Amino acid sequence: MNTSFFGELLQSIADRGRAFLERRERRPLGEVRTVTLVKLCEALLSERGEASGVALAGEILGAYGQLKTGERIAFFEALAETFGPDHERLWRASAAYQSAPSDETAADLHAAAEPRRQELVRRLNLAPNATEALVVMRGHILDTIARRPDLAVVDHDFVHLLASWFNRGFLVLRRIDWSMPAIVLEKIIRYEAVHEIRDWDDLRARIDPPDRRCYAFFHPALVDEPLIFVEVALTREIPDAIAPILDRKRAPLDPRAARIAVFYAISNCHRGLTGVNFGSFLLKQVAEEISRQFSNLSTFVTLSPVPGLVDWLHRERATPSSHAILPADRTALAYLDEASWPADPVKVAALKSVLGALAAHYFLVAHNKNARSLDPVARFHLGNGARLERIHPMADTSLKGLAQSAGIMVNYRYTLADIEKNHEAYTATGEIVASSAVRRLLRAENPQRVLVSQS
Repeated sequence: MNTSFFGELLQSIADRGRAFLERRERRPLGEVRTVTLVKLCEALLSERGEASGVALAGEILGAYGQLKTGERIAFFEALAETFGPDHERLWRASAAYQSAPSDETAADLHAAAEPRRQELVRRLNLAPNATEALVVMRGHILDTIARRPDLAVVDHDFVHLLASWFNRGFLVLRRIDWSMPAIVLEKIIRYEAVHEIRDWDDLRARIDPPDRRCYAFFHPALVDEPLIFVEVALTREIPDAIAPILDRKRAPLDPRAARIAVFYAISNCHRGLTGVNFGSFLLKQVAEEISRQFSNLSTFVTLSPVPGLVDWLHRERATPSSHAILPADRTALAYLDEASWPADPVKVAALKSVLGALAAHYFLVAHNKNARSLDPVARFHLGNGARLERIHPMADTSLKGLAQSAGIMVNYRYTLADIEKNHEAYTATGEIVASSAVRRLLRAENPQRVLVSQS
């Protein structure tokens, strides 16, 4: 596809549309400050000409880009209050369906129930580079609803549309290697969210050796913008620590001698695409891609952080009647308050068994109000059909690893024959498939949410 040609074509359409608007209203560009975005959006919904619609959509997005935080919140309030369903039309369609149920009246009812802001966002997406701008806008919405949950209705509509636009059928899997354009490699460094990439040498050590791989999903509307990427290590054994994987001085392994593919870092690149689930597709497609290259690979696991563990431990330690923490645990857990504890072998030994047992409780017994795992990484992998395979104390002794998980990391295992069964167990009832090794760590009297895998 000649993207330059289509870019010039869209720009030409926009230029013609802007000329049309200027002839109609003779509005100088600076006057956008005196015309509210709400009125511009109403005008866009009323436009019928494609050229003028493209120009107006571009004008709206350009004006939005100049808004400050308070002005953005006011704009989202207008989207919530002014651009919902047309209630009169919805009432008529509902009455028509009740009096004469049919496919036709049902379709009319469905159309009438759709909020006007969905069509508004579709029309905004006509402008050049609009998809990226709308992803950024959705990120701003997420920042806003943390304080204004009443604006979640706007977010729902964005998620609905973005999930369609970023459907798996539109995504392209590309391997990230040293031959990629520098602009893409720079973004991999910037977007890495699990284990910081310190410099170009660090990046090269992760993507260039024969036993390392990195893959990303891309979308045609976001040129040179990775959406999500995964870093993979090919190893002989299931890893129990992250440092050997990240060690620049390690001796590379011949991929033909590897038996394990380790997904050790998965990073979402755009906050505005949070909740648009393509991570599971990425892991499965990468597993298939690597399997085609190396038939000797038999096991696919992660080496994953536990970002919610320390916060949970703080809450449990502050609860005298905690069901997870035994009285004998509290002496060892007090060491966590000392910054130097990882350098003291005695304290490390005292904490290892306690933290292993508490991590098992955190994963297999503790749950949120929806009867799902407290840990966001666990929800992702368990929801995608993985099995909780092993728990490793002192697996990540970096400052970040100690701060968020007291050094613990875990393996989730993806067994292709069991993925669907495990996924159904978790999504239907919140039950967690765990290996017997993890199950043995559990001290809880009644771990009702656990399904134990004996393999």
